[in-house]
Amino acid sequence: MKYKFLLILVVLFAVQGFWSCKKSGSGSPSEGENFDYDASYALGMNIGASLGYDGIIPNIDGLIQGIKDQLSGGETKFGEEEARTIIQEAYTAVMEKQEADYYAMMEELGAESKQEGIEFLAENSMKPGVMITASGLQYEIINEVNGPKPTADNTVRVHYEGRLIDGTVFDSSYDRGFPVEFPLGRVIPGWTEGVQMMGVGSKYKFYIPSELGYGPGGQGDIPPFATLIFEVELLDIIN
Repeated sequence: MKYKFLLILVVLFAVQGFWSCKKSGSGSPSEGENFDYDASYALGMNIGASLGYDGIIPNIDGLIQGIKDQLSGGETKFGEEEARTIIQEAYTAVMEKQEADYYAMMEELGAESKQEGIEFLAENSMKPGVMITASGLQYEIINEVNGPKPTADNTVRVHYEGRLIDGTVFDSSYDRGFPVEFPLGRVIPGWTEGVQMMGVGSKYKFYIPSELGYGPGGQGDIPPFATLIFEVELLDIIN
């Protein structure tokens, strides 16, 4: 945010040449400026592109008036601290809207995937041996070992394979030839919940709804709102 405020200040001072040229009615340098008209215009293009990239489209009348008041050396509508707060609030509002628009778009694009997942889980829940937790996580026990169970604070060592409901394998430690270690509290909720049910040496299959997986954002080869299937073998608890 500090960068954004400094960028606005750059605008205020960098376009001084523009106003001088506007008053003189020519593109020739005016007294006191150190950027000529073309350089000032090019700088304006650069700043405009930077603001536009972040989705900051200012009210032109307000922007021009702010520049005029700042460069005149007279009284401005806001003090520096108040101006910084106003810019920060406006920037935050723009970012929040962009985020909301992004997730709305992802939800629209992922509607079919989400519905397919719902239908898959409904059918899968009827299969013998499939159990369901309160969160909606489905699982079945491939091999149960009465070993110690991890908590969300533990780091675990596992072998696993992850698939989409169409059978596509998107990740596999078996294929890589070595297990992985990770803090159990820093993975998707379906993993955090499911692996805590396992004793060391056990192997489970998890059917993870999108809300317990990567949700509307997806991840790598995992599309938005994808229901995931993992076979997980708990090899050890590291700490």
